[in-house]
Amino acid sequence: MNKAWSDLNKKLQLLLKKEATFADGIATLFELRKELMQVADGFFRDLSREEFCAIPFLNAEGYHSKTVAYSLWHIFRIEDIVANTLIAGGEQVFFCGNYKERTKSPIVTTGNELVKEQIADFSRQLNLAELQNYIHEVKAQTEKILCALSYSDLKKKVSAERRKCLESLNVVSPDESAVWLINYWCGKDFRGLVQMPFSRHWIMHIEASLRIAGKLGKRDKKN
Repeated sequence: MNKAWSDLNKKLQLLLKKEATFADGIATLFELRKELMQVADGFFRDLSREEFCAIPFLNAEGYHSKTVAYSLWHIFRIEDIVANTLIAGGEQVFFCGNYKERTKSPIVTTGNELVKEQIADFSRQLNLAELQNYIHEVKAQTEKILCALSYSDLKKKVSAERRKCLESLNVVSPDESAVWLINYWCGKDFRGLVQMPFSRHWIMHIEASLRIAGKLGKRDKKN
């Protein structure tokens, strides 16, 4: 893991544990997310359409066995679902922003159910400009939600009502490779959700995308 990102992630997790440092923890989280988003934007700038949809590690085990397009989709569909449906109890950016039509996506899910060439086929269908719009809008909306959270909110768990809402939206595939996400998210308190989908999950998939880009001969100059 990138040492600077790892250090920021460790720092924010420690700061979020205490009420006196909670605000600093959120600020550190935003700092990490800003750095990671700069890398994500670099992919849109530096990769061709073909490279965005390439799977140079097709038969590998790990996050790098995807495409960059899929990885960004996956990060932000999960964040959109968790932030808006499970934490805030509101409408997802994906739906209120009409992003299924705008991105030309054939799915509304996180994409966990897709494998190998299915991932490449999915990636080729996406409108990449609208995907970039989507990820920025989700990031901004999540950070509004996080700014409204209090330290005591971190102890809350996902309510049965919000879990039911999540299930009704069909945004998590019933496939065994995806459906476990519902129990995973709903078993965590809000602190646990902040510490994974909104931070560490980004790092894992951005680093995997950098590995893909590196294999294609494209590497963000900052990394």
